[in-house]
Amino acid sequence: MPPRAMLIRTGLIRTLGRSAVIALGLASLPQTLFAQDDASLCLVTAERVDAGETLSGAERQAAHEACLRALAATGSVVQKYQFQEADFTITGARGAD
Repeated sequence: MPPRAMLIRTGLIRTLGRSAVIALGLASLPQTLFAQDDASLCLVTAERVDAGETLSGAERQAAHEACLRALAATGSVVQKYQFQEADFTITGARGAD
C-alpha cells in the first residue's frame, strides 16, 4: 500500500474512533442529567422539610424515589451518606423503600 494511502487509512480510523467515543459520551449525557436532577430534587426537598414545610404524599414519594435513584447513581461514599440522610429527613424512616 502506498504511504499516502496508509496515511488516509490511518486518519479515517482515528476519525471513526473519535466519533465512537463522542457518540458514547453523548449517549450517556441524558443519564447524567437525570442523575443530577434526582440529586437536586432529593436534597432540595430535604431542605424544605428541614425548614418546616409540609409536603404532600406525592411530593414525599417523588423525592424518596429521587433519593434512591441518586443513591444508586453515585459512587461517592460522602454523597451516598448525604442522600441517605436526606431520604431519612424526607421519609422519617431509616432504610425505607
